[in-house]
Amino acid sequence: MNYKPMKEIEYLVVHCAATPSTMDIGVKEITKWHIERGFFTIGYHFVIRRDGDVESGRPMDRPGAHARGYNERSIGICLVGGSKKDGKTVENNFTPAQFHALAILLRQLTELYPNAEVLGHRNLPGVNKGCPSFDVRKFWKPYLENKDETDSCLP
Repeated sequence: MNYKPMKEIEYLVVHCAATPSTMDIGVKEITKWHIERGFFTIGYHFVIRRDGDVESGRPMDRPGAHARGYNERSIGICLVGGSKKDGKTVENNFTPAQFHALAILLRQLTELYPNAEVLGHRNLPGVNKGCPSFDVRKFWKPYLENKDETDSCLP
């Protein structure tokens, strides 16, 4: 399998699965979707299910397939949900358990990659999407102000 080695991690990129709140999927289903699109496996490194369970996807030592132009220098995290039933209209329909798991995961990842910027897919230059359906920087700001308190990140 050919892949470019990971560079210094500059970004922790939060995505959404663009699924309605009634759809509870995980790594297995997203891997199937990504393979159908021509990927060799899931493009995200982590998936956070509706109940807050964090599932590992693509190995962290392999570039993701989640943010064109940024894959070799980012870690991709996908929250299940993020759209209305039509699958197109963005909607912040994530659960408190998902936000809590995201805060804990981001805290762990920022300890591994202290220089990485935490942002949403939509915050990357050149991206014209609503993904992940909420303002990740606003969500993460309380953590930056109080690094000892992950619960302050909960909306």
